[in-house]
Amino acid sequence: MLKAGTLDPLDFPAFARRTCGVAGVEYVSTFYRGLPLGGTSGSVPSWIHDLKGRADGAGVKSLLIMCDGEGDLGDPDSVARAKAVDSHRRWLDAAAFLGCHSIRVNARSSGTLSEQIDRCAEGFRALCAIAEPMKLSVIVENHGGLSCDGEWVASVVRKTAMRNFGTLPDFGNFRCEDGTMGDRYAGVKAMMPFARAVSAKSHEFDAAGNETATDFAKMMGIVRAAGYRGWVGVEYEGDKASEIAGTNATRDLLLRNGCVL
Repeated sequence: MLKAGTLDPLDFPAFARRTCGVAGVEYVSTFYRGLPLGGTSGSVPSWIHDLKGRADGAGVKSLLIMCDGEGDLGDPDSVARAKAVDSHRRWLDAAAFLGCHSIRVNARSSGTLSEQIDRCAEGFRALCAIAEPMKLSVIVENHGGLSCDGEWVASVVRKTAMRNFGTLPDFGNFRCEDGTMGDRYAGVKAMMPFARAVSAKSHEFDAAGNETATDFAKMMGIVRAAGYRGWVGVEYEGDKASEIAGTNATRDLLLRNGCVL
């Protein structure tokens, strides 16, 4: 709906509240790319003031901004890596103004496994240093490339060694570069000790309303065993149901597994 222009991205918080009954939202940067994001550090454009007003008016808490297309924080070229850090800074300013706790970034790089850990960690440390006085966290998701290996993501977190750096385990993003599927339960378990957010992704449901590829009861057991008691994001990525029906089916499955609105 956002891509088609039938939903104004500034109306997203109120729409999510009204249509799905949720009290918190995650924003995705690409849906706001057509709006200006410039100015000096610490300043935000008027549309972000408008977005905050609409979210507050709907009784919706802004939780995080998922940032895509802002450059690779693990780029092998140090100049490009620094440019990526600077491009993400604008979203930190927006997140701080909206009252979010984090921005989500990607662990993208090239080179050997260890080189990619080092390069990503360097970029993440630079971004975390900017985010820390803003009382924001930087979190990384299993979202393509080596990050589809939860143990690798955990290694990046340990290497980065910043107090405001963590993970966003996604239930569904475990397709490896060679097309094979990694163990989603082991991957989430490896990332959960560092989790600042969780994304409950779904694709398809059976007649009983259960996700056909992910055992949500098992996954939520892993989430709780790690001591996590924060927000769980609802994310439907299927094509058998409408986006609203699929989103609400995912929400309902979470409710049946002990989550609350």
